[in-house]
Amino acid sequence: MTARPPLNAQADVIIVGGGIMGAAAAFFLRRRGRSVILLERGLIGQQASGTNFGNVRRQGRFLPQLPLANRSREIWGRLNELLGEDAEFLASGHIRVCYGEEQAAEFEAYAVAARAYGLDLEMISHNAIRQRFPFLGPDVVAGSYSPHDGHANPRLAAPAFGRAAARAGAMVLEQTEIQSVEKAGEDFRVESTDGRTYGAPSLLITAGAWGSLLSAQFGEPVPLVPHGPQMGVSEPVPYRIEPVIGVVSPIAAEGVYLRQIPRGNVIFGGGNRGPAYPDLRRAYVLPQNTLNQLPQLGRLVPALGRLNLIRVWSGIEAYLPDDRPIMGPSPTVPGLFYAFGFCGHGFQLGPGVGDTMAELIDTGRTSTPIDPFAISRFLAA
Repeated sequence: MTARPPLNAQADVIIVGGGIMGAAAAFFLRRRGRSVILLERGLIGQQASGTNFGNVRRQGRFLPQLPLANRSREIWGRLNELLGEDAEFLASGHIRVCYGEEQAAEFEAYAVAARAYGLDLEMISHNAIRQRFPFLGPDVVAGSYSPHDGHANPRLAAPAFGRAAARAGAMVLEQTEIQSVEKAGEDFRVESTDGRTYGAPSLLITAGAWGSLLSAQFGEPVPLVPHGPQMGVSEPVPYRIEPVIGVVSPIAAEGVYLRQIPRGNVIFGGGNRGPAYPDLRRAYVLPQNTLNQLPQLGRLVPALGRLNLIRVWSGIEAYLPDDRPIMGPSPTVPGLFYAFGFCGHGFQLGPGVGDTMAELIDTGRTSTPIDPFAISRFLAA
């Protein structure tokens, strides 16, 4: 996105990793007047940020994560105004459904707790749910509806942030492989394989499944495990399914989700995950996983059992043992910050993460609490 820089470039902040977190952070740092160098090994949004399902949901999250999700949802609502580009965000509503009464009770308890965080959810009973959403199958016993959540196009969102950051003056460098990262005096020194050197007093690592490889270089490794979501898209049919729908179940294979876009295609995912290899930059769809998804999709929305598939795909997502991300300052290295490992839940959070990290780097504090995501929870172990 930016022409090749001089052999040595200096800025206030270097960001390593050009997914939606890094691109959004670059954009919001420029809005705060900070000079930024964003380094991406491939293309902006090429990895998990561009291969995910596109869910912009808040419900179902770890409750202390809701303030961050709310901040992000506010940004999603004015993305066109901020970026001057359309990422196809649609506030279609989001409904979580279940096949068991135990999960229905969990929906109720979560709705009560989420209200304290500003998220109002509507509980829909067994009889009412098919009157409201007649396309759902008979096995659905209850639903939790979030009317202001929705979905967006992951192929568009991160690149739009990257282009907006570049237009605002950030140095956005794609196809830039990093050879070394170190703290050199007061500054961080990043050297690329093409012999260029970048320096800044602040370093933000937003490298997704590769984040721990970089944090380990500063003595702060974390136990990231890569997995590949199993995704697919159908042929286009008349637009009938407005909300995003996800199944909550203790059985992994039942946990599918889907959304229909106005062009008519049905995008789906969930169920069992596939293998992913960060060192190869490859993730794979297992045919058996797709074959398992299809009857579950038909169970959720019976009409989908007659659709033809166009394509399946996967991406590399990073998961942590407690299913929470790494986000915040390093406890041992001044000027070092992290935002990675979002456990398959990061797309909706991306704009809010970028805004929050820009605030933290610029002011030394955040108005949104992020303490539960500190990397220190793993360093003690």
